[in-house]
Amino acid sequence: MVYNVGYRRPPHHQSNSSSNGSLSGDEKQQSINDSIKSSNSCMSQGIPEALSFDRIISGATCPPCTLRDFMNYLKYIEHDAENLQFYLWARAYIRKFSELSERERALSPEWNPSQNDIDSAANANPASRQMTVSADTAKAMQGTGLDAAPRVTDVPSTTNEKSGSNPFYTPPRTPSEESRRVPAPSELSTNDGKSFGWSSNGAHTNGSSSNDFARKAGGAYDDAGLKWQPFTIQPFRSELARIITIYVADGAPRQLNLSSRERNTLLHALENTTHPSAFAEVLRTVEWSLRCQAHPNFVRWTICNGNRPRVLFARGLGIGGIVGGIIVGLLITLSGAGRAWRVLSLILFFIGIATLIAAIKGMCVVLHGMHHRHLRPWELFSDAEDESVELHSSDPKHSFAVSGKSSNNTSYESLESESSSNSYEDEPWVAKYQRRNVVRKIFDRELWVQEPALRQIQDTIFLQAVLGGLVGGAILTAIFVAVPAGHFF
Repeated sequence: MVYNVGYRRPPHHQSNSSSNGSLSGDEKQQSINDSIKSSNSCMSQGIPEALSFDRIISGATCPPCTLRDFMNYLKYIEHDAENLQFYLWARAYIRKFSELSERERALSPEWNPSQNDIDSAANANPASRQMTVSADTAKAMQGTGLDAAPRVTDVPSTTNEKSGSNPFYTPPRTPSEESRRVPAPSELSTNDGKSFGWSSNGAHTNGSSSNDFARKAGGAYDDAGLKWQPFTIQPFRSELARIITIYVADGAPRQLNLSSRERNTLLHALENTTHPSAFAEVLRTVEWSLRCQAHPNFVRWTICNGNRPRVLFARGLGIGGIVGGIIVGLLITLSGAGRAWRVLSLILFFIGIATLIAAIKGMCVVLHGMHHRHLRPWELFSDAEDESVELHSSDPKHSFAVSGKSSNNTSYESLESESSSNSYEDEPWVAKYQRRNVVRKIFDRELWVQEPALRQIQDTIFLQAVLGGLVGGAILTAIFVAVPAGHFF
């Protein structure tokens, strides 16, 4: 089964900051909505429904179109993996925040973008800043030492009663340094129990204290011109400090491509609340970049079943076939042979034109005949006996496992590991692949294409190449047949 003969591959989109800045927030949101709606249709910009962005993110596709393959593409080809990493974290964070109790959510009210102007004026004059909180927030903060009530040093007799009714209640005493102690790394863990750390070079370090995250996040607030530090009692505050140091702060290992205005707006929001609405504008920019740029480019790139040396070799064969057909046609035309013999050039014309059309679209007809594809450079040197790395999508219902090394050679780190940079120049496969000679690259290892929708796209392109070869070959052959014989030999 194939798609329409007039099928066209997804157009290539340039991923740059200028295109992001040229669109307003409403235009980006409209593009996102259009992308979501079009994913429910049969075909959108050359992308079938089976390969839609949402299906890839939810883990409902097969290799080479999985979430892991998407991440590898962004890391090694587009050099823009931080967008997908941040997007997956944000989706998981929204889900975790929604699972909090109502009392905990009340500590982090929803953020209104109009508060940016008010906070900017207040930050310019901190002494004039008046803290206003909602009734629910004030009630939740009562007795925690952060409310406006006067503090006393004696513990009242009703301490046990208040402590039983208010989970945030602490005895009203003067806070000591011990009570303000930042938890050690062993006390802070991710969902799977792994502690986080980050060194100055972007590497994962188990011994790093959460003080590093708080310090770097504080530096980001200072760079944005913010004069006061956020409430530490708000839920997930330590996690957001880690995210700021990894994705938002200048020089972060996975710094997002944000404008100065977007970064300052985000930090203004996070200064006040940990509610997911604080990420709304940045998340809209990231999602627009993924849906409207990275995803179409990924599908277009995945259609190519051969590596670059193989595709260039196929193009050379196609041109060689066409040249061979021209030579055969000229020889027969200049000879005294009958016109019927000139039809033999059609075979070379057909093979050459069909091969060239497929190669121009990144496909090798020989590989397609077996529905095979070349292994990617980072896949060639993975050890099948290495431990399986479990990758979780943002949807808890979908998870899958892939084999490969859990460090550099996998070309993909667990989504829970957000502390290292996306640099891959030092990964072992880079040097190994560069040492391979051209002939070996052309005839590299192959793998069967598992995704049915991708095979349909490739079948369609192959059919287009065959039809193009027939039409082009017939036209060229007809020209030679119409020319009078030369009778030179």
